Amino acid sequence: MQRKKLVIIGSGPAAFTAAIYASRANLAPLVYEGFFSGPAGGQLMTTTEVENYPGFPEGITGPALMDKFRSQAERFGTSILTEDVLTVDLSCRPFVVKGKTTSVEADALIIATGATAKRLDVPGTRDGEFWQKGVTACAVCDGAAPLFRNKDLYVFGGGDTAVEEAIFLTKYGKKVFLVHRRDELRASKIMCERALHHPKITVLWSHVLLKVTGDSVVKQVELQDLKTSKIHSHEAGGVFFAIGHQPNTSFLGGQVALHSNGYIRIKEGTSYTSVPGVFAAGDVQDHVYRQAITAAGSGCMAALDAERWLSAEGHL
Repeated sequence: MQRKKLVIIGSGPAAFTAAIYASRANLAPLVYEGFFSGPAGGQLMTTTEVENYPGFPEGITGPALMDKFRSQAERFGTSILTEDVLTVDLSCRPFVVKGKTTSVEADALIIATGATAKRLDVPGTRDGEFWQKGVTACAVCDGAAPLFRNKDLYVFGGGDTAVEEAIFLTKYGKKVFLVHRRDELRASKIMCERALHHPKITVLWSHVLLKVTGDSVVKQVELQDLKTSKIHSHEAGGVFFAIGHQPNTSFLGGQVALHSNGYIRIKEGTSYTSVPGVFAAGDVQDHVYRQAITAAGSGCMAALDAERWLSAEGHL
């Protein structure tokens, strides 16, 4: 079995920043960038224009930005495997990382697997119903599909992601309804203003989704007004969930300490997890900021922490 000083699991800004720093430190890292578990490149692969990442005053698409991250990591000698990690064994030294087709030993490990978008569990939205037949959790991934063009589209959520996706969908839908269970949005002030003043967006306050119906694709949504308890049916061509994320930690099998919300617990001000030699970076440990720039910064921290730990343990 091949043995590596450092294995990085993930493929977003955190993972590839860690890979860049580790490669330049001659750690020859191996990155498992995933395959079936989600788009290689992380959540930025599901965004269009990225306007708030420093160094790109004119903006850059998410996929283009991640391609630059990946290419830079490769330039300095990072090895990349496009496959999912199934399990890790942290009970032994070196650690054992088992992928879909390969297994490697690792003296140190950086977990940067990010988080996955959540979706509501209501009738009509589940697998085998209208999921991927008009119901999706990624407007930017799917919104340009012919299925949604010139239709009334419904976005569920109240944060920046929900507003961003609602605005994105105005390019394709006839009308976009932003549905939130509260009477105010959680999004940043600038994003709220964009949504509230957009001519094609209507915000439905204090409403929840009860049911999605249709034939071969979505045709209607059933909503309830939480203040009046009245139930209304509306024509709909698409349902888009933007209600938060679930950290991708299931493959760890409970071997690393987590917060109650499932995110990896780290020692404050570092990337150290509860297991010596295992570090965490990016959205898998960040339930507060969850930005590309903070993920990249934490990837840098993880690589530096891993290098220092490996040196202290006599692995360099």
